[in-house]
Amino acid sequence: MRIVIAGGHGQIALRLERLLAARGDEAAGVIRNPQQSDDLRAAGAEPVVLDLESATVEEAAEVLRGADAAVFAAGAGPDSGTDRKDTVDRGAAVLFADAAQRAGVRRYVVVSSMGADPDHPGDEVFDVYLRAKGAADAYVRAQTALDWTILRPGMLTNDAGTGQVLLAASTGRGPVPRDDVAAALAELLDTPATAGLTLELISGNVPVSVAVKDIAGN
Repeated sequence: MRIVIAGGHGQIALRLERLLAARGDEAAGVIRNPQQSDDLRAAGAEPVVLDLESATVEEAAEVLRGADAAVFAAGAGPDSGTDRKDTVDRGAAVLFADAAQRAGVRRYVVVSSMGADPDHPGDEVFDVYLRAKGAADAYVRAQTALDWTILRPGMLTNDAGTGQVLLAASTGRGPVPRDDVAAALAELLDTPATAGLTLELISGNVPVSVAVKDIAGN
């Protein structure tokens, strides 16, 4: 498969790119900073330079043409202000979804956040982030031309992955290593029967591949 990943230099995206490359898939990571290209190549991915905050739908669609799947893993980052929560965490996700449809890419996997909700209350930056992610998720779920899956991890850690998770429509709060989030994304991409599901992910005691097959009803 050829898989195009928005936010290709993110911590989860780089892990996912390594996994995809190791199993023989073709990964392309969308980045806005060309200086990050070598990091993507080292992960086995093709760097594609495009700023999703300023790109048109057609420009993004050109990047996606010929792909088998798209993954939205971009984010404004913890140090960004409220404006970029809207332009990246909501706006770029909507743009990438529109671009996938224009390019004829049906499979669309989103890395969201536990607690994402367009009606989340509060005025702190994290509240704005959860509203932006929630609005983006709602937009994606409304797109009938996409076979979408939304993954909402718990508290992300850089601990070594255990390969053991809890994956469900609702898991309750808990931590999860980024390694295991990437592993779950790779399995979701391989499991089209998870289309139409919004899933939460935390550490647990079920192997990632088994957890994904179970949630898909396989």
